[in-house]
Amino acid sequence: MVVGMTLPADAHVHSEYSWDAGSDPSSVGLMRRTCARAELIGLPAIAFTEHLDFEDRWLVGDGDMGSHAGVLVDEDNYVHLPTFDFDGYLDSIERCRHDFPSVKIMTGVEFGQPHLWADAAAAILGSGQIDRVNGSLHMLPFHGEDRTEPVTLYRHHTPAGVMWAYLEEIPRMVAGSDSFEVLTHIDYAARTWPANVAGPFNPREFEEGFRAAMRAIANSGRALEMNTRRLRPWTPQWWVEEGGQAVTFGSDAHSAEQLAAGFPEAAAMLEYFDFRPGSHPGDFWTR
Repeated sequence: MVVGMTLPADAHVHSEYSWDAGSDPSSVGLMRRTCARAELIGLPAIAFTEHLDFEDRWLVGDGDMGSHAGVLVDEDNYVHLPTFDFDGYLDSIERCRHDFPSVKIMTGVEFGQPHLWADAAAAILGSGQIDRVNGSLHMLPFHGEDRTEPVTLYRHHTPAGVMWAYLEEIPRMVAGSDSFEVLTHIDYAARTWPANVAGPFNPREFEEGFRAAMRAIANSGRALEMNTRRLRPWTPQWWVEEGGQAVTFGSDAHSAEQLAAGFPEAAAMLEYFDFRPGSHPGDFWTR
């Protein structure tokens, strides 16, 4: 942490209540460890945005799931996701709020493909107990009714075709759902870009796709997450140029050690583009 700098809220954090962390034995007590880490580094606010996914036709390729999540894959390579333990999650949030009063602890979900699963999520989103809803696009059509992630699609289609399909789906997601406030990791499909086949990922080749997605998000009045797994300077630049007015910061942490990773650098980069923090911990940064 840079001396004298107040870190932004980490508005994209996972605990043992997310299916891709909860199946790992080391995730026991992860929420508490993450809160303790937040207190240690002086993080003012944190949102535990657990995965809220309802995919029932997720077909994966061999090795496309992490080893700890591989137990969720059946013999036909379909993923079977556990039900989100919402009550247990809320209980843990309240205990952490009591035990770590110096940190503003917010509830939240990372809602996957919100334009497709509004009815399934209605009870949780309508409960009045969720502070932050991040919208994520993880899945695209595969075969028939099956859907899958870019990492699998890259095995079957041209890398450029997968990337364009991903970017073209974002405006449809924005138009098809008003349930989320923030679009997370707009570069998600680039995370697993097959550089060994296609060479290094070059965002300039897909600039208009990124810009069109950003315009849709900005025109809807939503915020764009600055995901710090990879700091990409072109993201805030294009966001501002396409009319974006609000951002959040997200480490996408699945361990306490990943909390707020890269935040001093990300905050400095966003300040360069005239974004400033709000009045309260957890507020969007705006221009």
